[in-house]
Amino acid sequence: MQNLLCLFVGLIFLTSTSPAQILTQNFGSGANAFSMIFVPITSAGNSPDSNTSSWYSSPTGSVGYAYYMGKYEISRSMVEKVNSDGSLGITLQDMTSYGGNGVNKPAAGISWYEAAQFTNWLNTSQGYAPAYNFVSGSFALWTPFDAGYNSSNRFRNTLARYVLPTRDEWYKAAFYNPSTSTYSYAPDGTNYMPKAVASGTDPNTAVWNNNSRGPGGPADITLAGGLSPFGVMGLGGNAQEWSESFALGVDANNPSSLRSVWGGSWDSARITSLDEISGMPSSELYNTGFRIVALSIPEPSSISLLLIGMAGVASRRLLKRRG
Repeated sequence: MQNLLCLFVGLIFLTSTSPAQILTQNFGSGANAFSMIFVPITSAGNSPDSNTSSWYSSPTGSVGYAYYMGKYEISRSMVEKVNSDGSLGITLQDMTSYGGNGVNKPAAGISWYEAAQFTNWLNTSQGYAPAYNFVSGSFALWTPFDAGYNSSNRFRNTLARYVLPTRDEWYKAAFYNPSTSTYSYAPDGTNYMPKAVASGTDPNTAVWNNNSRGPGGPADITLAGGLSPFGVMGLGGNAQEWSESFALGVDANNPSSLRSVWGGSWDSARITSLDEISGMPSSELYNTGFRIVALSIPEPSSISLLLIGMAGVASRRLLKRRG
């Protein structure tokens, strides 16, 4: 009976991490400990944005499941701590000419492969399967012989919890408004460009196009402008971000294919829903970083049914003992 009650309490605790709640996850240990905040992206099964019309885009933004998007970009400090704890050897761009190498600046100069290796460490450090397949240090697609293989996305292992955002996951977090079931042009829920700022958190602002006002660089990840309708910061400007997805129009079965990049940067004006670009996965671009998605969160409906069932079992056992 005691074990049953412990399980029941544990299941109640799981409901606190349902997609309606902000999730904080801790990684590393000792001097290398750090936390990441994830924002729930709800409205599973939303329609795509049929107005996407960049030169190689297609209707984008439909995601059939709830997930969590990192509220902030990955910082230089997080990468340095993972390098120290996991001996990954990820390199960072020297930002001396772009505002300095502050520990809370976004981790710019990261290749797609390095972002994938960082993500794998998040998983394996917590006992999950790696998201991305590296064979002798080289990235490879998952195969049907691998546990967690998904034929519709051979990049991502389904047994991983932490992943890079797909094109649709990133786009939805940036441009979809769950209150109105509509998409916006800018990542602040509006259809006009946000005010360009060097730093801050005011609504309808973003750290973009700063070179027009003299030497600049990215802001700290927690000061990267206003929030998207879901409550995610820095999806427009600061550092442009790798997505997990290959660029449209290239070979989806080639591990070296171009990857999709979104969001623009502090020195760019390309921050809208029409501004998808691409990059070679080995490229270490001075203005490109990344953020993380968290998956594998129990569905509230499933937990509720299980809670009811467990409560019924507990009640029957208590009645039987009293009888």
